[in-house]
Amino acid sequence: MAEEALVNDGTPIDAQWSQICSQLSVEFGESAVSSWLKPLTIGGISDGEMKICAPTLFLKNWVVTHYAERIGKIWEHINPEVKKINFVVKKNFSDRRSTDTSLLKKITSTPTPHNIYGCNINSSSFGLVAGASLANDEAKNFGTSNGSPLNPDYTFENFVVGKTNEFAYAAARKVAEAKNVSFNPLFLYSSVGLGKTHLMHSIIWHIKKNDPTRNVIYLTAEQFVYKFVKALRYKDTEAFKGQFRSVDVLMVDDFQFMGNKGTTQEEFFHTFNSLVEEGKQVIISADKSPTDLDGIEENLKSRLVGGLVVDIMPTDFDLRMGILKKKAELMGIELPVKVAEFLAQKITANVRELEGSLKRIAAHSQLLSGREITLDMTQDVLKDMLRSIDRKTTIDEIQKKVAEHFNISVKELQSSRRARTVARPRQIAMYLAKQLTSRSLPEIGRKFDRDHTTVMHAVRKVEELIVEDPALAENIEILRRTLEN
Repeated sequence: MAEEALVNDGTPIDAQWSQICSQLSVEFGESAVSSWLKPLTIGGISDGEMKICAPTLFLKNWVVTHYAERIGKIWEHINPEVKKINFVVKKNFSDRRSTDTSLLKKITSTPTPHNIYGCNINSSSFGLVAGASLANDEAKNFGTSNGSPLNPDYTFENFVVGKTNEFAYAAARKVAEAKNVSFNPLFLYSSVGLGKTHLMHSIIWHIKKNDPTRNVIYLTAEQFVYKFVKALRYKDTEAFKGQFRSVDVLMVDDFQFMGNKGTTQEEFFHTFNSLVEEGKQVIISADKSPTDLDGIEENLKSRLVGGLVVDIMPTDFDLRMGILKKKAELMGIELPVKVAEFLAQKITANVRELEGSLKRIAAHSQLLSGREITLDMTQDVLKDMLRSIDRKTTIDEIQKKVAEHFNISVKELQSSRRARTVARPRQIAMYLAKQLTSRSLPEIGRKFDRDHTTVMHAVRKVEELIVEDPALAENIEILRRTLEN
């Protein structure tokens, strides 16, 4: 079947997309839809597959990670013919959109800075970040690049502070308020959805409000790589260096994407050194500590650990309750204490899932004429998410299953005993924890009363043994299947 502009019931695809965006704006907020979904265009449907075009790879990857599953479910409900959503990058759309000022005004209410490399807030113009700009004389050699706007909700005032993140909050606030360099770099790391990006955006909003003369560039590591490669292609690395080495504050998010990018790492290393020598601030976030980052050169790791490295710990119950209360207030909904306690007990992996669950409940209540939020309604609306959470493997479960398999106790796994009959099962348990959970190496280490380097060694050792010892490999595979079922 060829691509169609209309589906069988005669409803235009664009009209369906508008319905979906309206639903998602209720669930995720108007700013999220404006920032991430309005730049998309609908390519058509063919053989049950709907094509959605994004102007950049970064935008496509973000949407796929955060919204694709929900978009698919809503669209299948609106139009059962849609069986699959395929997100693609459409370059020519990016070029067209870069000069469409009316569309840019819809995406952000503030002007766009003239800076092709990142978010530059050295003037009153402030809007799209991470490389966004309109075509201008400075950008002609490179073309334009579309980036991601700052989330207006990601401010210090909206960041809920608890025992597990208070140090990270204090460090971020100190850097934002300091006239001179506080720590170089400030390196924030944690698992997904624990507030790294919120703190990064908060720093920028604070600087913008209190010291707009400071020249700030904010972008992701993936975008830094892209812009450097583009500079190489156009043989204009001097402009690239001049742009990045003239800032007061350089902020790089998701630094793990810099792994195995040798030439770009070298350029970042020199940029980093130049800024530090001039007393300029560097702020970096990643999903692992500098020493645990894969594919990062040792000389760069050494510089990264030379500043303040802050681990944002997983949320505890009290913090999750605080987050739910704050978000409910911002959304203008009345959240019963029993419902809040239920969510705080069940959804522990990350704040993003917690917020998403609250938005779904609120949307369900609002769409059904203000139906009261109850525990029964919550369990019904979130049944798919709750089933998924219930199936997630925990480190405690892994320890228990491994101990049973090797006929030892969990206490022995966590002990300091080095006998082979205990040490090998301990290494296997650490390996499975790394493979089957989203916990960081330090988090896994704490469960075994070890540091992260011990976990790293255990993972490497087991990976070697799997290749060398078929019997052990089979044992590990049996354990894995038992834990996943």
